[in-house]
Amino acid sequence: MSFTKTFLFLVLLTIVMGLSKVINAAEPILPSEFRLTRITDSWEKYSSILTFGKGQTLALVDDGCKLSMPEWNTKDEGRPKVLISYDSVDGDNDPKHEGRGYHGSTIGIPSSVNYKGKQGVAYNNQIAIIRGLECCHCDVRDEKTLAAGLQWILDNHEKYHITTVNLAPVDDKEHAEPVRSVIDEKLSGLRKRNVWVSAPSGNHNFTKGISWPACQPDCFAIGAVKPGKDEIYLDRSAKISLLVPASATSSSNAIACGAAMLLREGIEKSGYDWKMDGKNLPEAMLAIMQKTGVKVHDSATGKDYRRLDMLAALNHVFTKVK
Repeated sequence: MSFTKTFLFLVLLTIVMGLSKVINAAEPILPSEFRLTRITDSWEKYSSILTFGKGQTLALVDDGCKLSMPEWNTKDEGRPKVLISYDSVDGDNDPKHEGRGYHGSTIGIPSSVNYKGKQGVAYNNQIAIIRGLECCHCDVRDEKTLAAGLQWILDNHEKYHITTVNLAPVDDKEHAEPVRSVIDEKLSGLRKRNVWVSAPSGNHNFTKGISWPACQPDCFAIGAVKPGKDEIYLDRSAKISLLVPASATSSSNAIACGAAMLLREGIEKSGYDWKMDGKNLPEAMLAIMQKTGVKVHDSATGKDYRRLDMLAALNHVFTKVK
């Protein structure tokens, strides 16, 4: 083969390989939301540094899950997406939907899916599915089974590398103050063990209170801005920890949980001294997300909140290390 033909062949091969990468490139499961929070930018910039959830497990505490869904039957390098499951209502390992349950099958998708070219925030993570109650639209009377689910996480977080908890239920009420319940001790225990726990604030456009359990101490409350623009809506109060764009705060919280996993890995890989930001790792991570987030003013309440900017949070921990 002549030099000219060899050169042309190599050029053509390069073009074909480049097109193949474009065609086969994974896409964000929530394109508008991930663009606004610069999650996709974070994937690109830190692709050679971060593993985007590998080695971490996210516990999904909700109303059960249909484990036969193909999204949850995938494997990556031999690692199953669903690492473990537990039902704290029945006390067994089968978290299937019972009664009115429906929500837990899909709540992990924004944070964790890695299926057919669609990716969640921390797409290489694994998940632990905990059925903690009958339906995600709950009541404080569900506190005992939720507490049992959280206790299971306390007992097993080291064994299964659980770093993050998506506490997904909402009671759809406007709580201006915490509601004393038996989950409080469990939430405190998880915070002390550096496990991130957050919950959705609710979806009724309340301006004076948010749902339980998001209103509880040691649980970060995640609110929402409209997808595509920084306009706060849905339930909020002074208890809101962070805003994330989504059509419902359950999705906002799911994205926030994935973001916490990315930031945790960023802190570990960079060697950033998080103790200057908080007395424990979850509080430090939230402080970083808040200080690097985008300010959003709420005209209805006169309050300012912070909206997640994933790339800014990661840049902060990597550039602050000397």
